[in-house]
Amino acid sequence: MNAIITASQLASESAGENPPVVLDIRWQLSLAKAAGAPAFDGRAAYEEGHVPGAVYLDLDTELAGHAGEGRGRHPLPELADLGASLRAAGVSADRDVVVYDGGQGWAAARAWWLLRWTGHPSVRVLDGGLAAWDGPLETDVPSPEPGTFEPAPGATGLLDADGAAALARSGLLLDARAAERYRGDTEPVDRVGGHIPGAVSAPTTENVAADGRLRPAAELADRFKSLGATGDPGQVGVYCGSGVSGAHEVLALAVAGIDAQLYVGSWSEWSADESRPVATGADPQ
Repeated sequence: MNAIITASQLASESAGENPPVVLDIRWQLSLAKAAGAPAFDGRAAYEEGHVPGAVYLDLDTELAGHAGEGRGRHPLPELADLGASLRAAGVSADRDVVVYDGGQGWAAARAWWLLRWTGHPSVRVLDGGLAAWDGPLETDVPSPEPGTFEPAPGATGLLDADGAAALARSGLLLDARAAERYRGDTEPVDRVGGHIPGAVSAPTTENVAADGRLRPAAELADRFKSLGATGDPGQVGVYCGSGVSGAHEVLALAVAGIDAQLYVGSWSEWSADESRPVATGADPQ
């Protein structure tokens, strides 16, 4: 099953006999709170207009657990809570799911990764997000029939801190954050700047074209090959700040035909533990 879907394909499938469940995951990382300004309100944006039939899910409260000491800023949600939210949105295992966000792709990819990791067989990201949708929008909030999806943790695909450190030594661990955060030049969110020793800088922003859509699969494959990806199972991992933009890199890798694991705790978890080593500068070590 493809990992992405175009706006025209979504419009066609939504008009068919078995339309997909569509989930709106609008969210953005904002430093506005630190400056005293209100943070982005994804639900308010959804209510102003969304893809017809789409149901809103909140990344911070439904696709992540409570942040706490040693857990990172967007830890995994409790599976019972995640399942309840997904079923309330109409998600069932025997029905396709399409997720989208405002266009950045990070939040939609987090939903895609969670659904895939917990066993949903058919979930795709709207390539380019809402910005790519040229059909009508609606403001009505739908009340879908409850779904039946029961999420179960996947046997593979998830890294913890020790697993990420090991993969940085034995395989390829990609850091999806901006290069300046990887180098430690600046760190606007977490305790300290830098990267996991051995990790390779691979900003996820470089996986998209100017129109916000993912680059073609062949281009992505070439990029990841140049960074050291061999395609061998279990040999590629990704982390970011808190397991959101990293999910977008996992998505790009999937489009390129490369399976990758996600360190959900990411830098927010790693850097919070002062006993863990921190590397700075452009060199992985």
